[in-house]
Amino acid sequence: MDVHSLFESPFETEAQRQIRELTRKFARERIAPLVEQDEETETFRPEIIHELGQLGLTGIPTEEQYGGAGLGYQEYIAAIEEIAAVSSSYAISVAVSGLPQVILQTVGDESQKKKYIPHLAQGKWIGAFSLSEASSGSDAASLRTTAVKQGDHYVINGSKLWTTQADSADVTILMARTGGEGSKGVSSFIIEKGTPGFKMGKREKKMGTHISHTMEIHCDQLRVHESQLLSQEGGMKIALRALDSGRITIAATALGVARSAIECAVQHANLREQFGKPLVDFQGIGFMLADMLTQYQAAKQLVQRAALLKDQNAAYGIAAAQAKLFATDMAMQVTTDAVQILGGCGYTQEYPAERFMREAKVLQIVEGTNQIQRLVISRSMKEKTT
Repeated sequence: MDVHSLFESPFETEAQRQIRELTRKFARERIAPLVEQDEETETFRPEIIHELGQLGLTGIPTEEQYGGAGLGYQEYIAAIEEIAAVSSSYAISVAVSGLPQVILQTVGDESQKKKYIPHLAQGKWIGAFSLSEASSGSDAASLRTTAVKQGDHYVINGSKLWTTQADSADVTILMARTGGEGSKGVSSFIIEKGTPGFKMGKREKKMGTHISHTMEIHCDQLRVHESQLLSQEGGMKIALRALDSGRITIAATALGVARSAIECAVQHANLREQFGKPLVDFQGIGFMLADMLTQYQAAKQLVQRAALLKDQNAAYGIAAAQAKLFATDMAMQVTTDAVQILGGCGYTQEYPAERFMREAKVLQIVEGTNQIQRLVISRSMKEKTT
């Protein structure tokens, strides 16, 4: 039985198939031999991102004039899924490094685009995005970090939490309050690595995705030139709109994690025998596997739909929320079932199923919790009255 044939999509174009095969080959040959050890030692290898960049895989949807491949999100999700199937940590890293590219393309001026995007798109630089704080998570507009204008500079003070790969990032998009309360008082700044006053705090000890470091940041009299302000003061909503794209990449990451969990469970169910026959022949196990594969395929349709809408420049925010919600909930259920099918083996670190389950959990939380996704979707269903 060719397990991979179970996951093939009849809707992929030749370009998407080529991207998928290129990424799969790199992930299996370069990342797979290192992933278990690096997860255990919490070792992030920047060279992996650099090498992905050399293959053109870190700027897939970025415009060619800025060093990207000039393709779409349908190609992008194919690459993200293949990386995540081996390491969700590196898939998240690529996706997070892509966020500054999306934001800069959306709201950056021409000089900002030319200065920063090519390095990010080609994997020479690593990007990060810093929004959350101790008092502001889902309620992003309540952040307290301040940016005060002094001449032609802004002085930023405050602390940020949950910033993925901040300790490795060459450029970070950071949000701080320049005005009054609420989202209208929040602005976005481009912070370069090594800027005085931009300090790393503790690294979070997490349940999973140990390769991908999650950092606390301290801004202590951090001075940035006004040219590093994105768009204009109070442009938070403009920048956050670009984050809808991040929900698509997290959903694609969930597909990769779930797929590997299903493959692991299928292999075990075919090889492991009890009462004289393989586990897959027991209806209880066979039905679990059937549900796992069906849920994966359903999630994939939602993710592809969201990517297609984005590529068509259509409204895709609700589709992205639906894809993120369904795919990450699916990944959590599928990985949990995979551990169950493996039984005692599934609970040991000798098999990757337990890692997949731990990695799936965070996907329900990042880029807006799944409770927030339900809020976004339900609000779209409210009839507007005049």
